[in-house]
Amino acid sequence: MSEDIDSITITGVKIEIVKGDITHQDDCEAIVNAANARLKPGGGVAGAIHRAAGPVLERETRPLTPISPGQAIITKGHRLPNKNIIHCLGPVYGRDTPEDKILMKCYRNALWLAEENKIKSIAFPAISTGAFGYPMDKAAEVALTAIKNEIPELKHIKIIRFVLWDQKSYDIHLEMMHEIFGME
Repeated sequence: MSEDIDSITITGVKIEIVKGDITHQDDCEAIVNAANARLKPGGGVAGAIHRAAGPVLERETRPLTPISPGQAIITKGHRLPNKNIIHCLGPVYGRDTPEDKILMKCYRNALWLAEENKIKSIAFPAISTGAFGYPMDKAAEVALTAIKNEIPELKHIKIIRFVLWDQKSYDIHLEMMHEIFGME
């Protein structure tokens, strides 16, 4: 984990913004994969997760495909330090519409899969912001709004972490967290 971290706790759920690598979140029970429809390794987050989890991940996901935009499925973490991986297919910006509703559905579905599996801590990347072209500021607003909307219903999840690869993404998410949760 990185030293760049900020957090807020809302009704017993801690929301963290971290600059780091999604595959190095050893203290989270589940990480979220910004997946493609066929759940293949690909590049970016999906590639990093597949490399870290090992080839058995692709064998486990093969019969579960294809998934649709907004859908989430859960697998084992395999060689990752995390018990589970929740795979979400975010929208391709400008193609899968309405983008904001589909992206919000990704976060909501991931949280509910975590809840169903009694997962206490989950780490999200910035879904759809890489090859799928979703603007980081708009994606951060949707993601944090989705989290804020779902928090009152969560019973098991106690930590929701956003893991951002670069400083600019971290700064955008941090600013959006302050804005959405009314932090000073």
